[in-house]
Amino acid sequence: MTYAQKNSVYQQYIDTYKSAAIDQMRRYKIPASITLSQALLESGAGKSRLATQANNHFGIKVGGGWNGPYILANDDAPNEKFRKYDSVEQSYEDHSILLTQSKRYSSLFTLDPMDYKGWARGLKACGYATLATYAERLISVIETYDLHQYDEDKWGLTPKRNYTIDLTKVQTPTKPVVTKHRVVMVNGIQTIVAKDGDTWASIAKERNISLKKLMKFNEADSSVRLTAGTNVFLAKKAKKAEAKYKDTWYKIKAGDSMYSISQQYGVQLKYLYKMNFKDATYIPLEGDLLKVR
Repeated sequence: MTYAQKNSVYQQYIDTYKSAAIDQMRRYKIPASITLSQALLESGAGKSRLATQANNHFGIKVGGGWNGPYILANDDAPNEKFRKYDSVEQSYEDHSILLTQSKRYSSLFTLDPMDYKGWARGLKACGYATLATYAERLISVIETYDLHQYDEDKWGLTPKRNYTIDLTKVQTPTKPVVTKHRVVMVNGIQTIVAKDGDTWASIAKERNISLKKLMKFNEADSSVRLTAGTNVFLAKKAKKAEAKYKDTWYKIKAGDSMYSISQQYGVQLKYLYKMNFKDATYIPLEGDLLKVR
C-alpha cells in the first residue's frame, strides 16, 4: 500500500537533505533511506510546526540528558517538550546519536545496512513510534521515492558540513553492538538464524537475554535441539504469518514438523494447530497442506 503520494514538496525535501542523510550514513551506519523517510514523515516534508519553529525533523522529545531549548507541542499527551535545534543539520545529527547511543536501538545495527525493510520494521519493534503502521509507511515512502538508491552511496557525494554541533547539548555516541549473528526480520519479529555449534544458551548469552525468556519466545524446552538454519526469535512469535501468505497453503515436505513450520513462519504453535483444526496428536505427513495465515 502506498501512503505517500509522489509530489514536488516531498521531492524538493529529498533533493535538499539527501546529502545530509548520506553524511549521517557514512559516519553512523544508518541507511540514508531510513533517515530520509523518517524525516519526511515526522516533519511533514519540513512543513510541520516542530520543523519550522524548532528545526526538529524527527519528533525527538526532551530527555536523555538534553539541556538545550525546547518547544511545547501536543503528542501522546498535551504540551509535551520537544527539542529545539539551531539548524536542521543539528536535528539530523541528534537523530543519529539517539539511535547509536540508546540500548533500545542497538539491535538495528546488526541488520544488513541495505535491508531498509528490516530497519523500518526494527524501528517500530524497538518502539520509535506508537503508530501501528509506522514501518509500512516508512517502506512506502522509501519505495515511492526510490530512497534506497542512496543507501548504495555510489555517487561518492561529499556533503558540505558548514554547521557546528554544540556538544553540551548531545551525548557522545557509543559504538554499535557487534554480534556473531546478523539480525533479520521474520514476520515482523527480530530473528537470527542458528549456525552450526549454536545452542540456546550460547545465543542467549550473545544477545544478553535470559535463557528462559529466549526459549519461551521460541516455544522450546530441553527436548528441542537447536539445529543450523533454524530461526531463533528474539521476541514473541505472532498468531499468524505475514499477509502475503493469505489464501496460500504450505505443502509438507519430508522432515517437516509442526514446530519447524511454526519457526519458519514465526507463528505460535498453538495458533498453527488452531487455524488448521488440528491438535497436538496430529503428525504432518509429506504432501499435507497447511494454512499459516
